[in-house]
Amino acid sequence: MKKTDPMILINSPALKFSTLPSLRSRVSALTPPRRNTNTSSAAPMEFSSLSSGGVKEPSDLLVQYVVLRRDLIDEWPLGSTVTQGCHAAVAAIWNHRHCPETAAYLSASNIDSMNKVTMEVKGEAQIRNLAEKLRAEGIEHTLWIEQPENIPTCLATRPYQKSFVSSYFKRLKLCK
Repeated sequence: MKKTDPMILINSPALKFSTLPSLRSRVSALTPPRRNTNTSSAAPMEFSSLSSGGVKEPSDLLVQYVVLRRDLIDEWPLGSTVTQGCHAAVAAIWNHRHCPETAAYLSASNIDSMNKVTMEVKGEAQIRNLAEKLRAEGIEHTLWIEQPENIPTCLATRPYQKSFVSSYFKRLKLCK
C-alpha cells in the first residue's frame, strides 16, 4: 500500500488501523502536581531554565497535571475513565490557549515532548476541594463536569512550570 497523508486516511471509508502511524505515549513520573478549576491569572513565568550545559532543568519543565477520581476508575470502564481525563486536558488547553506557557507547551519544538502527570483523588468531595483550593491560589485549571449527569470527573491544569505548581499536588497519589 502506498503511503498517504494520515488525515486522508482518517476520512477514508476504507480506514485500516494498520495504515495509521503508531501513536507514542509518554508517561512522566514527575513530582505530583496540583489541579485548578478557575481561570485566574497567575504571573507569567519563564518557560524553562537552562543549565550551564543548555539542558532543561527537570523542575522547570512545562507540565500539565490531570487528576482523576479513584472511585470512578474502580467503577467505570477504563476507556470511559481515560476519556474523562482527555476531556479535561483538552478543555484546559483550549480555555487557556492564549497563555504564553500553553503556546510554548504546544509549540512545534515541544509537541513531541509534552509532559503530563496523572494523579488521583478518592472521590467527588476531594476533587471539588482540590478545585476550590486551586481557584483560591490562582492556579488555572478546568474541572470537567460530565453531562447530562452533572458529575465532576476530572481536573486538569493548563501547562505550568513544574517548579511553580508541583507543591499543590505533592499530597496526591500518582494514578496507577
